[in-house]
Amino acid sequence: TMMYRVLSTATGDGSGTEIEAYVVGVNKYGDYAGLMGQVLTSQAEINLKPGTNVTPSEGEHSPIEYYSNPWPTAEELTEFYLDDVAGAEPYGSDLMILNTDTELGPFYRDGELTIKSGTAGITLTLTGTVYISGDTLIGTTGKDFTLDLNGRTLFVASNSSDPQKALWVGGKCTVIGSGVIIAVGDIYFEPNTEAGVTDPIFVLSVDGITNVQPGGDFYGAIAGSVEINLQPGTCINYPENDGWYDNLNFLAGIKKLTFHIASWEVGASAGGV
Repeated sequence: TMMYRVLSTATGDGSGTEIEAYVVGVNKYGDYAGLMGQVLTSQAEINLKPGTNVTPSEGEHSPIEYYSNPWPTAEELTEFYLDDVAGAEPYGSDLMILNTDTELGPFYRDGELTIKSGTAGITLTLTGTVYISGDTLIGTTGKDFTLDLNGRTLFVASNSSDPQKALWVGGKCTVIGSGVIIAVGDIYFEPNTEAGVTDPIFVLSVDGITNVQPGGDFYGAIAGSVEINLQPGTCINYPENDGWYDNLNFLAGIKKLTFHIASWEVGASAGGV
Protein backbone atom coordinates (compact mmCIF):
# COMPACT_ATOMS: atom_id res chain seq x y z
CA THR A 1 0.00 0.00 0.00
CA MET A 2 1.25 3.48 -0.88
CA MET A 3 -0.19 6.89 0.09
CA TYR A 4 0.27 10.24 -1.67
CA ARG A 5 -0.65 13.77 -0.49
CA VAL A 6 -2.11 15.85 -3.33
CA LEU A 7 -2.67 19.63 -3.11
CA SER A 8 -4.83 21.47 -5.64
CA THR A 9 -5.51 25.20 -5.60
CA ALA A 10 -8.25 27.01 -7.56
CA THR A 11 -7.86 30.80 -7.82
CA GLY A 12 -10.01 33.65 -9.17
CA ASP A 13 -11.09 37.18 -8.18
CA GLY A 14 -8.31 37.35 -5.59
CA SER A 15 -9.52 34.32 -3.66
CA GLY A 16 -8.26 30.80 -3.54
CA THR A 17 -9.64 27.43 -2.59
CA GLU A 18 -7.23 24.67 -1.64
CA ILE A 19 -8.15 21.01 -1.74
CA GLU A 20 -5.94 18.64 0.22
CA ALA A 21 -6.45 14.98 -0.63
CA TYR A 22 -4.77 11.73 0.35
CA VAL A 23 -4.70 9.11 -2.38
CA VAL A 24 -4.04 5.48 -1.49
CA GLY A 25 -2.57 2.98 -3.94
CA VAL A 26 -3.43 -0.64 -3.18
CA ASN A 27 -1.77 -3.63 -4.81
CA LYS A 28 -4.34 -4.94 -7.28
CA TYR A 29 -3.04 -8.51 -7.05
CA GLY A 30 -1.66 -10.75 -4.34
CA ASP A 31 2.05 -11.01 -3.64
CA TYR A 32 3.25 -14.57 -4.25
CA ALA A 33 6.99 -14.12 -3.81
CA GLY A 34 6.80 -16.96 -1.29
CA LEU A 35 6.51 -19.45 -4.15
CA MET A 36 9.92 -18.36 -5.41
CA GLY A 37 11.68 -18.60 -2.06
CA GLN A 38 12.57 -22.27 -2.29
CA VAL A 39 13.76 -24.64 -4.97
CA LEU A 40 10.53 -26.73 -5.00
CA THR A 41 7.09 -25.80 -3.66
CA SER A 42 3.91 -27.90 -3.74
CA GLN A 43 0.48 -27.72 -2.17
CA ALA A 44 0.66 -31.52 -2.09
CA GLU A 45 3.57 -33.97 -2.56
CA ILE A 46 7.03 -33.73 -4.09
CA ASN A 47 8.20 -36.99 -5.65
CA LEU A 48 11.93 -37.41 -6.18
CA LYS A 49 12.84 -40.38 -8.35
CA PRO A 50 16.17 -42.22 -7.86
CA GLY A 51 19.19 -40.29 -9.08
CA THR A 52 17.55 -36.90 -8.56
CA ASN A 53 19.73 -34.12 -7.19
CA VAL A 54 18.07 -31.11 -5.50
CA THR A 55 20.15 -28.27 -4.06
CA PRO A 56 19.60 -27.34 -1.32
CA SER A 57 17.95 -30.50 0.00
CA GLU A 58 17.46 -29.11 3.50
CA GLY A 59 17.54 -25.81 5.35
CA GLU A 60 16.92 -22.42 3.74
CA HIS A 61 15.43 -22.56 0.20
CA SER A 62 14.92 -26.34 0.45
CA PRO A 63 11.74 -28.05 -0.90
CA ILE A 64 8.41 -27.43 0.86
CA GLU A 65 5.50 -29.87 0.63
CA TYR A 66 1.90 -29.04 1.60
CA TYR A 67 2.56 -25.34 1.19
CA SER A 68 -0.18 -23.44 3.01
CA ASN A 69 0.66 -19.81 2.25
CA PRO A 70 -1.22 -17.79 -0.41
CA TRP A 71 -1.39 -19.35 -3.89
CA PRO A 72 -2.37 -17.43 -7.06
CA THR A 73 -5.64 -18.21 -8.81
CA ALA A 74 -6.09 -18.86 -12.52
CA GLU A 75 -8.44 -15.87 -12.75
CA GLU A 76 -5.91 -13.53 -11.16
CA LEU A 77 -3.05 -14.59 -13.43
CA THR A 78 -5.28 -14.55 -16.52
CA GLU A 79 -6.25 -10.93 -15.87
CA PHE A 80 -2.67 -9.93 -15.09
CA TYR A 81 -1.15 -11.41 -18.25
CA LEU A 82 -4.03 -10.48 -20.56
CA ASP A 83 -3.27 -6.88 -19.70
CA ASP A 84 0.29 -7.43 -20.98
CA VAL A 85 -0.94 -8.49 -24.45
CA ALA A 86 -3.78 -5.99 -24.83
CA GLY A 87 -3.70 -4.70 -28.38
CA ALA A 88 -1.71 -7.62 -29.78
CA GLU A 89 -3.29 -9.01 -32.96
CA PRO A 90 -4.48 -12.57 -32.22
CA TYR A 91 -2.43 -15.29 -33.92
CA GLY A 92 -4.76 -17.11 -36.29
CA SER A 93 -3.21 -20.58 -36.59
CA ASP A 94 -2.70 -23.52 -34.24
CA LEU A 95 0.77 -24.12 -35.73
CA MET A 96 3.91 -21.99 -35.78
CA ILE A 97 6.86 -23.35 -37.77
CA LEU A 98 10.14 -21.52 -37.25
CA ASN A 99 12.55 -21.31 -40.19
CA THR A 100 14.64 -18.27 -39.20
CA ASP A 101 15.62 -16.55 -35.95
CA THR A 102 12.36 -15.11 -34.64
CA GLU A 103 11.27 -12.56 -32.03
CA LEU A 104 7.90 -13.11 -30.37
CA GLY A 105 5.86 -10.93 -28.05
CA PRO A 106 3.69 -9.41 -26.90
CA PHE A 107 1.77 -12.35 -28.37
CA TYR A 108 -1.80 -13.62 -28.01
CA ARG A 109 -3.27 -16.90 -29.23
CA ASP A 110 -6.90 -17.82 -28.46
CA GLY A 111 -6.74 -21.60 -28.82
CA GLU A 112 -4.22 -24.43 -29.00
CA LEU A 113 -0.74 -23.87 -30.37
CA THR A 114 2.20 -26.00 -31.48
CA ILE A 115 5.57 -24.30 -31.91
CA LYS A 116 8.28 -26.25 -33.71
CA SER A 117 11.27 -25.53 -35.89
CA GLY A 118 11.61 -26.48 -39.54
CA THR A 119 15.27 -25.44 -39.53
CA ALA A 120 17.87 -26.67 -37.06
CA GLY A 121 19.89 -24.27 -34.94
CA ILE A 122 17.67 -21.20 -34.95
CA THR A 123 16.55 -19.14 -31.94
CA LEU A 124 13.11 -18.01 -30.80
CA THR A 125 13.50 -14.97 -28.53
CA LEU A 126 10.63 -13.69 -26.39
CA THR A 127 10.31 -9.90 -26.55
CA GLY A 128 7.13 -9.62 -24.48
CA THR A 129 4.56 -11.74 -22.68
CA VAL A 130 3.34 -14.75 -24.66
CA TYR A 131 -0.28 -15.63 -23.77
CA ILE A 132 -1.89 -18.81 -25.12
CA SER A 133 -5.36 -19.89 -24.01
CA GLY A 134 -5.22 -23.52 -25.19
CA ASP A 135 -2.99 -26.57 -24.88
CA THR A 136 0.54 -25.73 -25.97
CA LEU A 137 3.37 -27.87 -27.38
CA ILE A 138 6.83 -26.33 -27.77
CA GLY A 139 9.70 -28.31 -29.25
CA THR A 140 8.09 -31.72 -28.93
CA THR A 141 8.64 -32.41 -32.65
CA GLY A 142 10.63 -30.92 -35.53
CA LYS A 143 14.23 -29.71 -35.59
CA ASP A 144 16.34 -28.63 -32.64
CA PHE A 145 16.07 -24.93 -31.74
CA THR A 146 16.76 -22.55 -28.86
CA LEU A 147 14.09 -20.76 -26.83
CA ASP A 148 15.46 -17.61 -25.21
CA LEU A 149 13.08 -16.50 -22.47
CA ASN A 150 14.91 -13.16 -22.35
CA GLY A 151 13.41 -12.21 -18.98
CA ARG A 152 9.83 -12.62 -20.29
CA THR A 153 6.80 -14.72 -19.40
CA LEU A 154 5.09 -17.62 -21.17
CA PHE A 155 1.55 -18.05 -19.81
CA VAL A 156 -0.78 -20.88 -20.85
CA ALA A 157 -4.36 -20.49 -19.59
CA SER A 158 -5.37 -24.08 -20.39
CA ASN A 159 -6.41 -26.25 -17.44
CA SER A 160 -5.80 -29.59 -19.17
CA SER A 161 -4.47 -32.46 -17.10
CA ASP A 162 -2.61 -35.68 -17.85
CA PRO A 163 -2.59 -37.22 -20.41
CA GLN A 164 -3.75 -34.04 -22.19
CA LYS A 165 -1.05 -31.62 -21.07
CA ALA A 166 -1.70 -27.90 -20.75
CA LEU A 167 1.94 -27.15 -21.58
CA TRP A 168 4.66 -29.48 -22.84
CA VAL A 169 8.14 -28.11 -23.47
CA GLY A 170 9.99 -30.92 -25.21
CA GLY A 171 13.49 -32.10 -25.96
CA LYS A 172 13.74 -30.45 -29.38
CA CYS A 173 13.95 -27.18 -27.50
CA THR A 174 16.93 -25.80 -25.53
CA VAL A 175 15.83 -23.16 -23.03
CA ILE A 176 18.15 -20.28 -22.16
CA GLY A 177 17.70 -16.97 -20.36
CA SER A 178 15.83 -16.12 -17.18
CA GLY A 179 12.06 -16.03 -17.34
CA VAL A 180 8.70 -17.28 -16.12
CA ILE A 181 6.80 -20.32 -17.45
CA ILE A 182 3.25 -20.80 -16.16
CA ALA A 183 0.34 -23.08 -17.06
CA VAL A 184 -2.95 -23.33 -15.24
CA GLY A 185 -3.01 -27.11 -15.83
CA ASP A 186 -0.32 -29.78 -16.08
CA ILE A 187 3.21 -28.92 -17.18
CA TYR A 188 5.70 -31.33 -18.70
CA PHE A 189 9.03 -29.52 -18.64
CA GLU A 190 11.54 -31.64 -20.54
CA PRO A 191 13.73 -29.27 -22.62
CA ASN A 192 17.48 -29.26 -22.89
CA THR A 193 19.54 -26.69 -21.02
CA GLU A 194 22.97 -25.45 -22.02
CA ALA A 195 25.89 -26.68 -19.91
CA GLY A 196 27.04 -24.08 -17.43
CA VAL A 197 24.09 -21.73 -17.95
CA THR A 198 22.76 -20.52 -14.59
CA ASP A 199 20.05 -18.08 -15.72
CA PRO A 200 17.20 -18.80 -13.26
CA ILE A 201 13.70 -19.78 -14.40
CA PHE A 202 10.44 -19.91 -12.43
CA VAL A 203 8.04 -22.71 -13.47
CA LEU A 204 4.50 -22.85 -12.05
CA SER A 205 1.50 -25.12 -12.53
CA VAL A 206 -1.38 -23.23 -10.93
CA ASP A 207 -3.86 -26.10 -10.53
CA GLY A 208 -2.04 -29.14 -11.91
CA ILE A 209 0.95 -31.46 -11.87
CA THR A 210 4.48 -30.38 -12.74
CA ASN A 211 6.63 -33.10 -14.32
CA VAL A 212 10.28 -32.11 -14.67
CA GLN A 213 13.09 -33.82 -16.58
CA PRO A 214 15.32 -31.24 -18.26
CA GLY A 215 18.28 -32.45 -20.27
CA GLY A 216 20.82 -30.68 -18.09
CA ASP A 217 21.04 -28.70 -14.86
CA PHE A 218 18.10 -26.46 -13.99
CA TYR A 219 18.49 -23.23 -12.00
CA GLY A 220 15.53 -21.48 -10.45
CA ALA A 221 12.36 -22.49 -8.63
CA ILE A 222 9.52 -24.87 -9.48
CA ALA A 223 6.01 -24.81 -8.01
CA GLY A 224 3.16 -27.25 -8.63
CA SER A 225 -0.27 -27.32 -7.05
CA VAL A 226 -1.20 -31.01 -7.19
CA GLU A 227 2.33 -32.41 -7.04
CA ILE A 228 5.83 -32.12 -8.43
CA ASN A 229 7.51 -35.11 -10.04
CA LEU A 230 11.26 -35.04 -10.68
CA GLN A 231 12.32 -37.80 -13.05
CA PRO A 232 15.56 -39.83 -12.71
CA GLY A 233 18.74 -37.88 -13.39
CA THR A 234 17.14 -34.48 -12.85
CA CYS A 235 19.37 -31.82 -11.25
CA ILE A 236 17.58 -28.79 -9.76
CA ASN A 237 19.46 -25.88 -8.16
CA TYR A 238 18.20 -22.82 -6.31
CA PRO A 239 19.98 -19.60 -7.43
CA GLU A 240 22.67 -18.20 -5.16
CA ASN A 241 21.40 -14.65 -5.68
CA ASP A 242 18.39 -14.14 -3.39
CA GLY A 243 17.15 -11.22 -5.52
CA TRP A 244 17.07 -13.29 -8.72
CA TYR A 245 13.32 -12.93 -9.28
CA ASP A 246 12.92 -9.21 -8.54
CA ASN A 247 12.70 -8.18 -12.21
CA LEU A 248 10.73 -11.16 -13.50
CA ASN A 249 7.15 -10.60 -14.65
CA PHE A 250 5.28 -12.44 -11.89
CA LEU A 251 3.15 -11.43 -8.93
CA ALA A 252 6.06 -11.00 -6.55
CA GLY A 253 6.07 -7.59 -4.91
CA ILE A 254 4.02 -4.59 -6.06
CA LYS A 255 3.33 -4.95 -9.78
CA LYS A 256 0.14 -2.98 -10.39
CA LEU A 257 -1.71 -0.55 -8.14
CA THR A 258 -5.28 0.74 -8.04
CA PHE A 259 -5.88 4.18 -6.51
CA HIS A 260 -8.68 5.75 -4.49
CA ILE A 261 -9.09 8.91 -2.39
CA ALA A 262 -8.82 8.04 1.30
CA SER A 263 -9.71 11.54 2.57
CA TRP A 264 -9.97 15.15 1.40
CA GLU A 265 -10.45 18.59 2.85
CA VAL A 266 -11.37 21.98 1.39
CA GLY A 267 -9.94 25.21 2.79
CA ALA A 268 -8.72 28.68 1.89
CA SER A 269 -5.27 28.79 0.36
CA ALA A 270 -2.55 31.17 1.51
CA GLY A 271 -3.43 34.71 0.38
CA GLY A 272 -7.09 33.82 -0.15
CA VAL A 273 -10.05 35.53 1.47
